[in-house]
Amino acid sequence: MTTSPTRPPLPAVQLRVPTDEDAHAWHTVFDDTDVMEFLGGPAELSVYEEFTARQRMHDAQLGYCMWTLLDAEGAVIGFTGAQPWPRKEWGPVGEIEIGWRLGRSAWGKGYAYAAALATLDRLREAGVPYVVAMIDARNTRSVAVAERLGMDLAEEFLTPGGNPGRRYALSLA
Repeated sequence: MTTSPTRPPLPAVQLRVPTDEDAHAWHTVFDDTDVMEFLGGPAELSVYEEFTARQRMHDAQLGYCMWTLLDAEGAVIGFTGAQPWPRKEWGPVGEIEIGWRLGRSAWGKGYAYAAALATLDRLREAGVPYVVAMIDARNTRSVAVAERLGMDLAEEFLTPGGNPGRRYALSLA
C-alpha cells in the first residue's frame, strides 16, 4: 500500500483593503531586487501610494482588489487579490487578473497559495466568472502557485520588453 505525502497545513492569512500606511509597508517589504526581479526592480514609494489608492477604488467599485496580505501576527507580508488588467496597450485587456507578491521573508511558507485560495473564494462571492494570471515564465515560484491553484496555461507570449510570459486562466464557476 502506498501512502501519499501529507502537506503541512496552510498558514493563517488575513486580507484587508490597503490603507495609506500599507503603501509604506509595501515599499519596505518589496524594496528587494530578488522580490522585484521579474517586475522591473524596486519602485519608489510614490508607486505604492498610487497603487494602494487605486486598490481602494477597485474595492469600493468592484468589491475586490489587491488586498494587503497579513500573517497570523498581523504583519504586512505582501499583497494578493485581483484587479482589472491595468494596461491598455497589451495583455488580457478587459479581463480580471489575480496576482500575489510577497516579501522574501514570507517565501516558501505557503502564504501565496493560502492567500490566493482566499482570493478565489472572495471573487466567487463577488460573481467573477473567471480570472487570469499574467506571469513572467522565468518566475518559477509564481508559476508553481498558478499551477497548484489548478490554473490552465492559456498562452505563452513575449512581453513588450521581450520577456517570456505566460497567461494562465481559471474558471470560477
